[in-house]
Amino acid sequence: MFIFLLQVRNMLGGYPEVYLFAVYSALIWALWLTKLLLSQRYRPFTEPHTAGTSVIIPVVDEPLDLFRDVLNRIVAQKPDEIIVVINGARNLGLEEVCAEFAPKVRWVHTPIAGKRNAVKVGTEMSRYEITVLVDSDTVWTDGTLEELVKPFRDPQVGGVTTRQRILEPERSWITRWADWLENSRSLYSMPAQSVLGQVGCLPGRTIAFRREILIRVMDKFMTQRFMGVFLEISDDRTLTNLTLKEGYRTVYQHTSLVYTDAPLKLKKLYKQQLRWARGSQYNTLRMLPWMLGHAPFLAVFMSMDIILPFLLAGVIGGWVYRAIVGAGHNFYAAILNEFGLSSGLLWVIALIVISSVLSMAIRQLRHLSEKPSDFLRLPIFIITSTLFLMPIRLIGFFRMGHASGWGTRAGAYAGGDAPTSDDDLTASAAGVADPESERLHRELDGLGFTMPATPPTDAAPAREGQAALLAPSRTALRQARAESGASASAEAETTAGAAEPETAAPTTASAAAARRRVNPKAAWPYVIGVAIFTLEAILIVQS
Repeated sequence: MFIFLLQVRNMLGGYPEVYLFAVYSALIWALWLTKLLLSQRYRPFTEPHTAGTSVIIPVVDEPLDLFRDVLNRIVAQKPDEIIVVINGARNLGLEEVCAEFAPKVRWVHTPIAGKRNAVKVGTEMSRYEITVLVDSDTVWTDGTLEELVKPFRDPQVGGVTTRQRILEPERSWITRWADWLENSRSLYSMPAQSVLGQVGCLPGRTIAFRREILIRVMDKFMTQRFMGVFLEISDDRTLTNLTLKEGYRTVYQHTSLVYTDAPLKLKKLYKQQLRWARGSQYNTLRMLPWMLGHAPFLAVFMSMDIILPFLLAGVIGGWVYRAIVGAGHNFYAAILNEFGLSSGLLWVIALIVISSVLSMAIRQLRHLSEKPSDFLRLPIFIITSTLFLMPIRLIGFFRMGHASGWGTRAGAYAGGDAPTSDDDLTASAAGVADPESERLHRELDGLGFTMPATPPTDAAPAREGQAALLAPSRTALRQARAESGASASAEAETTAGAAEPETAAPTTASAAAARRRVNPKAAWPYVIGVAIFTLEAILIVQS
């Protein structure tokens, strides 16, 4: 804030240099003021609304106690049906937890790993007007469902999202930071966009759509490409885009509150944020032509996520360049001359820290009014958001055209073209067996599982590309788990010390090569990024 004011004064005083930091700061403040003014008009929906609800929970793997609590809280709110879609390798523990809640909870297993296919399977099985998609680690609070369906009283509303916070944020500085981000988003960005009826991304922890919309857009959801690549990630943003394009409003319901987990380790946090950065910017560019014509405010909000990291990189580059060559105006000269080098540096650092904290505090007044103790943590939040989050957004931009996996979950979709049918699991386009498919089918065979020719009478009909399974008894599940564990132990003892065939590695390598084809369009983000950096460098050098 301190330097920003000095630079603005200099530019207004006729100094010829254009300061990137002044531009960067001005954009941040203009964006915040816009969100502040719009969000002041926000009001949650209050009129009761009754509609049939189908809750769909895609899951790969979760701690069983957490998943049991998730189901227990959802069951308590009495949706019309609950469908759990276990995708990837079969998980007997999750099946047993689902069986505890039968018949209120139905579960289905599909060997196709990936959240999108799980959403497709669950949506096709569902029967009610409103489809509620819930992440398997998301914990509902009292009234979550009742409040979530209220906006659907307006026939123009097609999608609704909840207010989201982090479970036990005091566990570490990472969870505190994540909770701060979530709360700030729910106090500024989400209500501002909701006033316009154009929430750009309905976060997937718990979101609701009209089922008829999901059915209409499902083919695009499962197949649409951009820059030559299909991204399995960012499913919530994709569904939001498709809902907006169908002509519906997407809104935020502040009174519907859910809690979710956050990474505790920096590496996992990095992977999560990189996944979000890639998916967000990928969808922003894909949606930009439509947004410019139908949602200009949303276009500005979303584009800033791409523009600001590049501007910040230019700011830092400019500081480094001027420090090396000794160019540019020294805004601290008067302070250093007045107090001397050592004392002057202390004054400069103090002014920078105080002005930065006050600047952030002003833009976080709503959060600080709820959580005043976070004022003392603002320096850590500022450093984390600036030095950690902004570089990740740049990396995410450059990596948009590359296929990659989920990143934070073992057994989830691992990259490449997302399979959408059982045929995709059994063979690649080149006729080479997919090693992941072979591994999954070997695991299923080892458990004694065979795909049923016809579903049980009380199950939803089996569809191509999915295995429809009704929850067996808890006793049967425990027995299957015990038998599979005993079989695995016996097999390990029998094969201990055996060498792998020499042909195995080449087969796996050739299969991977068949799945990963070069995508020339992946070069476009690099071309655009280098061009932006070049323009910034020219501006810095010539100023």
